[in-house]
Amino acid sequence: MKNKFRIRLTLGFALFAMFFGAGNLILPPFIGLKAGNAWWAAILGFFTTGILAPFLGVITIASFGRKFQDLGKRINPELITVLSVLIMLCIGPLIAIPRTASTTFEIGIMPLMPQFNASLFASIFFATVLALSVSKSKIIDIIGNYLTPFLMLSLGILIVLGITDADKGSLDSHQSWLDAYLLGFYEGYQTLDVLAAVIFAGIIINAAIQKGFQQPKERFQITINAGFISMIALLLIYGGLVFLGSHAGFSADDEISRTELLLQISHGILGKSGTLVISIAISSACLTTAIALTSAMGSFCEDISNGKIKYSIGVTITCIISGILSINSVDEIISYAITILSFIYPIVFVLILTLLIFGKKVTSPFPYLLAILVTAFISLITVLASHEIFPRFTTLFNRVLPLSAYDLGWLLPSFLAFSLGILIQNLKKV
Repeated sequence: MKNKFRIRLTLGFALFAMFFGAGNLILPPFIGLKAGNAWWAAILGFFTTGILAPFLGVITIASFGRKFQDLGKRINPELITVLSVLIMLCIGPLIAIPRTASTTFEIGIMPLMPQFNASLFASIFFATVLALSVSKSKIIDIIGNYLTPFLMLSLGILIVLGITDADKGSLDSHQSWLDAYLLGFYEGYQTLDVLAAVIFAGIIINAAIQKGFQQPKERFQITINAGFISMIALLLIYGGLVFLGSHAGFSADDEISRTELLLQISHGILGKSGTLVISIAISSACLTTAIALTSAMGSFCEDISNGKIKYSIGVTITCIISGILSINSVDEIISYAITILSFIYPIVFVLILTLLIFGKKVTSPFPYLLAILVTAFISLITVLASHEIFPRFTTLFNRVLPLSAYDLGWLLPSFLAFSLGILIQNLKKV
């Protein structure tokens, strides 16, 4: 029993560390600053997309297979393969992995060693990632047993001292609770964790199998336990950081970057040692996420190529590409990532929701396909509108689309399309 409990904790903390990466540490304080005295509503919004949605993604994979590609049996193998490639490129060498190194450099290295060479740092960072990722069988234990407790200790000290020393009240940002909720909701997108969840779930499931949990029911239970532990840990950390942001003493109208705000908070709470603590926390968060993502990319390359691309080759190529791109600043990486994420995020979200809600009763792939295609079309319109392509058409389209003002224009049409798919399938049977 004790051994099972320890395994649950190890897998849960490992999953937490995978989710809690580069962008996640700098987002909550900024949300708290902008939300002001409505910080509690902002936490709920961030919880929805940054914690609950990824947890639902883990449940979806555990319910219908052992990895994301298994969903192809329920929907369409070719579609899931294409979606898998897009997801892995987003959370892999094009966006998320380079961002881990770039964020570490900007927050963890530059304040301490301003003259340190970015290319040299990228080489050291990804050499470390490669060394820890190649040991595939030990990766979960490395993350769960060593790096994660250190990360949580660093952040725990900052948050506890910050809350107990919060003699300043939260500033009134004049935001309603709804605006604060939506702020947290939108910022949760930037974590990329819904995309990552459908991949990370496979890593946790495989780790459970390696530890002797062979039966599907037992494997499902251990995976859900790990997901729940990670969800609680994320809520505590995110909630604490949002609170600190709301009590930071800055005005919501102040022009301050997310990274600068975090450094200012740590310096205000811990003095000169604050920057060092944040440097350690950032390095741990980014390194653990980079290891997890690189491992996932290596496994993905091996699976999708039917063994032609070995795991070690996959992780090596991933580290090389990520190292080159990580020389860009965080803002530059985020800038080119926006278009891709605006398209793919709603698609994955709809896939998770429809499978969780209807997966046991609706076995035909057609309704799911129709919902995904409609979501993809609306997401494409959203991307075109953001770049002011075909402005007359996209403006009119978004004007008549429900919830488009909240960037949720895809939500109702996707479920209507799903319902239409069920109706069409039933008519065919008549």
